[in-house]
Amino acid sequence: MYIVAALYHFTRFDDPAAIQGPLKELCLSHGVTGTLLLAHEGINGTIAGGRGGIDAVLDHVRALPGCADLDHKESTASEQPFARMKVRLKKEIVTMGQPDVDPRASVGHYVDPADWNDLIRSPDVAVIDTRNDYEVAIGTFEGAVDPETASFRDFPDWWEKNKDRFHNKRIAMFCTGGIRCEKSTNFLIGQGVEDVYHLKGGILKYLEEVPAEDSSWQGECFVFDGRVSVGHGLKEGPHLLCHACRRPILPEDRARHEYEHGVSCHHCINETTDADKARFSERQKQIELARRRGEKHLGGEYGV
Repeated sequence: MYIVAALYHFTRFDDPAAIQGPLKELCLSHGVTGTLLLAHEGINGTIAGGRGGIDAVLDHVRALPGCADLDHKESTASEQPFARMKVRLKKEIVTMGQPDVDPRASVGHYVDPADWNDLIRSPDVAVIDTRNDYEVAIGTFEGAVDPETASFRDFPDWWEKNKDRFHNKRIAMFCTGGIRCEKSTNFLIGQGVEDVYHLKGGILKYLEEVPAEDSSWQGECFVFDGRVSVGHGLKEGPHLLCHACRRPILPEDRARHEYEHGVSCHHCINETTDADKARFSERQKQIELARRRGEKHLGGEYGV
């Protein structure tokens, strides 16, 4: 079994580029794979490996400026969920495109998983899922509003167009691991919303701690690694990935006429051109040839 560690921390890195090399070298030396994003505002990502390797990387990150109290969430995977290790420099560790948003200044009220059900069942609370549409499609909390956004960058515009719907309501928001809500709650506070709450540790912490029989969660939770989805107890879910559009599909979806491995599925069949499909088909051919040679083709990995 592989340990999968999801982490994020908002802090000030004056020189993220100076952190990048040593961090990647450490991960590689311990056989740890995944993706870590570095920006002036902090660090975010998911890594996988053996117990010793994960602990070494976490110790290293906690020794970085302002990261001593880094929190992380762990689960397991039966197979290595990442093909390689990437440490990337970004403008934001989660992209919202709002330069005035700063989670270090203020965020909403954290709600522990054990208290989440009571909050979201209150009649004066509006529950908003801040994730992307393809994530919401396979699972969400009962009664949650789906903004139907294609990316987190679309959330501020959605709020501006829909904010009147939530007049005199307390707002409770949630996301996969908590990082998007750090920004979305700060954004709403900046918009004058007074009562803003978010699920501490995100959906992953909720599924880890709240028993299925007491749960308000419906479906599976999309994760950005080779497992594709997880359920209660963070057990691997049934979903696979369409390697053309990177959306989750179920095993039975491969029997649909729109599905061609690595080329299309029922979600994306009408979104790509014939030229795109020909390119995807050639890529899939190269992936299969590499696999037969016992090699890994980068086009076949799960990208974050």
